[in-house]
Amino acid sequence: MNQPTTKSWQEVRTAFQKIWGYEDFRSPQGEIVSSLLAQKDALIIMPTGGGKSICFQLPALLQTGLTLVVSPLVALMENQVQELRQRHLSAALLHSELSSSQRRATLQALERQQLRLLYLSPETLLSNPVWERLCHPQLQINGFILDEAHCLVQWGETFRPAYRRLGAVRPALLQSKPPETKISVAAFTATADPVAQKIISTVLQLQQPDIYRLNPYRPNLHLNVCIAWTPRGRKQKLVKFIQNRPQQAGLVYVRTRRDSENLAAWLAEMGYATASYHAGLGAEERRAVEASWLSGKMPFVVCTCAFGMGINKPDVRWVVHFHSPLLISEYVQEIGRAGRDGKPAEALTLVSEPTGWLDAEDKQRQQFFEQQMRSQQQTAQQLVKKLPKQGEVNAVTRQFPDSATALALLHSSGQLNWLDPFHYIIDTGVIKQPPTQLNAVKQMNQYLITKQCRWQFLLNAFGFDKDAANWRCGHCDNCKN
Repeated sequence: MNQPTTKSWQEVRTAFQKIWGYEDFRSPQGEIVSSLLAQKDALIIMPTGGGKSICFQLPALLQTGLTLVVSPLVALMENQVQELRQRHLSAALLHSELSSSQRRATLQALERQQLRLLYLSPETLLSNPVWERLCHPQLQINGFILDEAHCLVQWGETFRPAYRRLGAVRPALLQSKPPETKISVAAFTATADPVAQKIISTVLQLQQPDIYRLNPYRPNLHLNVCIAWTPRGRKQKLVKFIQNRPQQAGLVYVRTRRDSENLAAWLAEMGYATASYHAGLGAEERRAVEASWLSGKMPFVVCTCAFGMGINKPDVRWVVHFHSPLLISEYVQEIGRAGRDGKPAEALTLVSEPTGWLDAEDKQRQQFFEQQMRSQQQTAQQLVKKLPKQGEVNAVTRQFPDSATALALLHSSGQLNWLDPFHYIIDTGVIKQPPTQLNAVKQMNQYLITKQCRWQFLLNAFGFDKDAANWRCGHCDNCKN
């Protein structure tokens, strides 16, 4: 049985100062650390660069036993584990790109209870070799952390359906452990509007969670949306923007892998030292691009949303969205990479004019996304007639190739329950209309054309209505105009 750690606050602060070298916690870091040490469930929404990872790393290191950290991207896990190992702390990671010897070493360290923190993706967590070891009765697990929890909402229904099974993890692990064992669950993210908060709490089955919400406003971050009338005009605006900021660190976000490769190649022809970055690159290529950018050899990278989560570069002076993101939560995540050092930083979004007559690409991108969403919903409802009412997920996905996505969509519409992370039961009697991403797409469009203060719009969008009342930031394009 694992008891909550009874460390004096002085011991906690001393460990914090010794490991990270900071004098004291920023609010609400100290409260979150206390909450997790007391093994309470928690939902934490703090702006990018607010020091979220320390809030779960410190409690994990102060307790005997293991804390599992579920994280969406390999780069993100590698950066965090590397930083912990440089401080000689017992952390490891498991993901599909590891060599078999690295994987074996980590699994052995897990069996021998030598780890305090284990980072893994939802898919790796639910893979047989890992799950079997986690269920060993002697392995003490204190906490289950979902880092970048907005990914559960953004990707959980279609792109990464394993996210939808995470709520069944704690009850299943507890069944294999001694009675009275406690495992706390905490979700951390920089962006979650009220709907997303509800989805995260429901899917993870959080029990009376302590909730910490900081509004996303960053006074040093200047927001600007600019119309580019034609595709050529969009490129010219980008080049002019970069020319005016020589050698400043920045990021250019695009929608797809192909956009990232084409735009990076075009900029390289223009003489800029840059590179394309997306999830389709091999691990070594990704590391090389990250290292060049972090060291300042390459001032900016042309990237998809795969870049930036958890990569800590304080002096990013600008972020350009060459294509606007589809979701407002992605937008806030990505602009949040800029100005982490507190000095002024700019976020520019380029959009085609509202009718899309001269440049229809933005409209086409959005329509493609909406069609995709609708067709996935339809496929799920058709598959429900063929799928066994009760089943094991791996067997079912072998028989019906699209069924992983269908099961996740059925779960979000209340038609499916997970008996454990691997077995489901369908109840077709209940259909609730889940809040789809399509509403979130509309909200992003409204943001792009709004005439009100952009920060006021974002505060309202994320449920900080009291803060937003009578708000004017004074430094976004709308306030200036």
